[in-house]
Amino acid sequence: MTTDAPPPPESARTTGPAQPTTESFTRMQQSTEFGELRRTYRSFAFPLTVAFIAWYLLYVLLSSYAGGFMGTKLFGNINVALVFGLAQFATTFLIAWFYSRHAAAKLDPKAEAIKSRMEADA
Repeated sequence: MTTDAPPPPESARTTGPAQPTTESFTRMQQSTEFGELRRTYRSFAFPLTVAFIAWYLLYVLLSSYAGGFMGTKLFGNINVALVFGLAQFATTFLIAWFYSRHAAAKLDPKAEAIKSRMEADA
């Protein structure tokens, strides 16, 4: 759908925050404050990613090579493979929840401080 209406006049346009220059982005990227933000993110994300991939590969390898173990009935028609498979979903949601809490507590305040400082400098 297109519109034939002209753009609003210059005076009616809302102005957003000032846009930082390329030099200020480069300066901020090289700052210790930004480096600390990256370290905080990486110290959380990388170990958790490695742990989840290891957990997933364990599930795949057990499913491929330990069929007897994975087929062990726990109760009724529920076996170890089903429990491990459902645990994969639970782990995914748990990691997402854990990350959102970590980001809100540790990453977002630092990122907001960097953002406001860059907008003020622009």
